[in-house]
Amino acid sequence: MKRLLPLLLLLLAIQSPAQNIPVPLTQTPLYDFLDELITNGVLVHQTAVRPYTRAQVATMLLQAQETDTLLNTRQKQDLAFYLNEFALERDTMVNNFVQYTDHSTFNLSLADPQFSYKSTNDMFKMRLRPILGANVTVNRHGALLQRWWGAELQMDIAKHLSIWGSLRDNSWNGNWLRTKYYPGNNGKMYGAQIHYGASGQQPALLPIPGVQYKEASYGGDFSDSKGGICLYNWWGSISLQRENIRWGETYYASNILSGRAPAVPMLSLQLTPCKWFQFDYFHAWLVSNVLDSTNYYLENTTNQQKPAKNYRAMNKFMAANMFTITPIKHLSISFGNSIVYAERNIQAAYFIPFAFYKSLDHLLTKGVRTQNQNSQVFASVSVRPVDHLHVYGSFYLDEFSLSRLKKSNAERNPISYLVGFNWSGWPIKGLSIKGEFMRSYIACYTHSIDALTWASNSYDMGHYMGDNAQSIHAELAYRPLRGLLVKASYIHDTKFNSYAYLRVYRGEDGVIRDGGISETLAQTPFDHAIFKNDVLRLDGIYEVHPNMFMSLALEYNNARAFDNLNTNALPSEDIGDAQYYLDKYMPRYYQGKNFTISAAFSFGF
Repeated sequence: MKRLLPLLLLLLAIQSPAQNIPVPLTQTPLYDFLDELITNGVLVHQTAVRPYTRAQVATMLLQAQETDTLLNTRQKQDLAFYLNEFALERDTMVNNFVQYTDHSTFNLSLADPQFSYKSTNDMFKMRLRPILGANVTVNRHGALLQRWWGAELQMDIAKHLSIWGSLRDNSWNGNWLRTKYYPGNNGKMYGAQIHYGASGQQPALLPIPGVQYKEASYGGDFSDSKGGICLYNWWGSISLQRENIRWGETYYASNILSGRAPAVPMLSLQLTPCKWFQFDYFHAWLVSNVLDSTNYYLENTTNQQKPAKNYRAMNKFMAANMFTITPIKHLSISFGNSIVYAERNIQAAYFIPFAFYKSLDHLLTKGVRTQNQNSQVFASVSVRPVDHLHVYGSFYLDEFSLSRLKKSNAERNPISYLVGFNWSGWPIKGLSIKGEFMRSYIACYTHSIDALTWASNSYDMGHYMGDNAQSIHAELAYRPLRGLLVKASYIHDTKFNSYAYLRVYRGEDGVIRDGGISETLAQTPFDHAIFKNDVLRLDGIYEVHPNMFMSLALEYNNARAFDNLNTNALPSEDIGDAQYYLDKYMPRYYQGKNFTISAAFSFGF
């Protein structure tokens, strides 16, 4: 220890970027601006792993400033705007429109609003911001009102330690919820009818970020708390945090890690020893939403002779790594693997960052002939062959088997793939055209053991459409002025036959037969559509001031479903009529044909 401590101090003494704090994925205007500069050839940066840190963004902005001759007038204005937003990361103070003190190390403004502080030696920096906003949504079913409030705090100490935290408390209300889902009408959490299907059993097939509602009789409240602590230097960082992350190239919804599920606590590691290599790893504590029948505590009650059993949820963990290599300037390749496991205790082996977890799983489970845990491999490729063009693809392989590639084998691997492109900035400056296509095969993201699915809080961690599904996304976006983004998008989502993951099943004669999953994987994918949703949307987002947004959205959607009453269906196939599927996958507020208008104003994320 006496020898290691001086070495550690020496490494920390090397100059490093400030504030290794993640920029939330919800900061879409900033990410869109950075994507524009990368695609136009102004910046070079990997885009497969997000969120970026504030230090990374500050470095990218400074690089863009050095090559501002490549920027048009609007881009220069956007750049100046964001350089001011990241002033503390550049060891300067924020230049507010209204500043209530002229002290060089202290800043208080009600125009952002925010409080900023920087010590004279730059060894301590902090910012404190309120979070406040509201969103009004109206269509033929009625009105919805979402309100949120909270605060976020960010601190950087000695240029090697970052601490941050935020809390956003949300509530849903409106005449549609009061009319259709009054709290006294058979249950609680009526606000969940926005995120969940009408059945209330599972999250809806919508790209809305996931939430976990409070079990309160007064309705649709939920809290979103994030934060962490990070020790960092120029070569990397190690963090204990609760954040949403996204892995895989996409402009819409990733098929690897989409960041849609509620954020989970994780121990994460990021290494960037050189410009062409980045390594990411995390071990996360997921939420299974599966009761453990062996784990409960007793509660004494006055109305029962026997104490009540209060069951706890099964433990659920995940370990994952991602290697990102940029061998040449315009080519980026990312690949990695992961495992979702459910044990009473954490498995120390999965804290090994540079591991192939399927092999470790065999070591830990096969000796006692237990069922394997759920392992995956994935890859993402990004190519920018010429300025203004970005072509990419992401691949997710779930329990992949080489034997299923043989023509003689009727089974198909449960895989997901996504391909897309972005044409930006030519011939019209500020204009971009994007397109994405995603397909997921049968049994992708699923497992025979409920606690081992590719999900947390019941939300798929991959693409929101789940398995045996496809999604088409097209977008036309234009940035005419500083801070203003206008875009028109079209989405066509299709869900096909739904199957349970059964390893074996019992026939009508009572005999248990093998081949449940084998027969399921041998079914024709994309065969019979049971649910479709078309969405045509127009968005306008204006960042009035740093961290201050106004938005307006006009949307037409057509959500419909189709009967699947196949009398010869497998035991694993989910059979039902059109209304059953519609209620399963879509809130009643969005069922059928709807014109929806939304308007929002917010401070903070």
